[in-house]
Amino acid sequence: MTLWLILIILGSIMIIEALPIFISPKKMKEYYRRIADTDPKTLRIMAFVMIITGLVIVFLMRTKICL
Repeated sequence: MTLWLILIILGSIMIIEALPIFISPKKMKEYYRRIADTDPKTLRIMAFVMIITGLVIVFLMRTKICL
């Protein structure tokens, strides 16, 4: 993997993370409040599912199974 690819991925993540806050800051603040009120065990399970999903997507793209 080259540096340019890492920078493209990092830039894409930054755009995806910032877009909802830019579009609707009030709703994002409400969403963050709900996250703060959520049980830590539930958050951990949700994060685990997202990690596994991300790993599967990366694996499928790296092996070109989906293409």
